[in-house]
Amino acid sequence: MSLQEVEATSNNEFKASVLGAYERGERALSVPRMERLARFYGVSIDQLLPRDAMRVEGQQPEASGPTKIRIDVAKLSTFPEPKFQMLERLLRMIQVQRQDFNGKVITVRAHDTRAISVILDVSVEEVGDHLAELGLIFVPPNQ
Repeated sequence: MSLQEVEATSNNEFKASVLGAYERGERALSVPRMERLARFYGVSIDQLLPRDAMRVEGQQPEASGPTKIRIDVAKLSTFPEPKFQMLERLLRMIQVQRQDFNGKVITVRAHDTRAISVILDVSVEEVGDHLAELGLIFVPPNQ
């Protein structure tokens, strides 16, 4: 579901721009609002909480690799190599599909990591670590 679809489905209770800011770690989420958001998605609150700074969700038993990774798109744009330009185009396409135009950080989901692994020529399991080695994982500043 895109951020715009969440906004529409929630009758504007959850604005797309605010949800994007939550995903990027740029805005704090109150506990009551988190409870409402968890109810909206039909999940427990712990499903909305990050498990570590690099991987927004940890390993799933049936899948390998992180399910969500936050990538610093602004920093990525400084890498001149063709594979990084291709990765940036992929991430911009994902942003357009989600209608999330912040442009600085994008949270990619498990199904996006396959394409990223092909572009970077690493296994799906290595995508998060490889991006971290390159300094492309977004870690929000301590608040």
